[in-house]
Amino acid sequence: MWKIAVGFALFAGLALFILSKGGDIDMSGEKHGADAMHTEAPAAAPATSAPAAAPAASAAK
Repeated sequence: MWKIAVGFALFAGLALFILSKGGDIDMSGEKHGADAMHTEAPAAAPATSAPAAAPAASAAK
C-alpha cells in the first residue's frame, strides 16, 4: 500500500515539475465571454486539380 502512495507522490511531483517548466499554460478551463480568444478560420486554399492518371499502356504489342 505504501508503494502506491510513494508512486503517486513521485508522479504528482513530476507532473508539477513539467507543468512549471511548460511556460504559459492556462489551467483555468473553458473560456466564455470577453476572455475567450477566437481566431479566424484560415482561408481555404485554392483547389488544385490532381494530375490525371496516365492511360494504361497496352500489354499486347
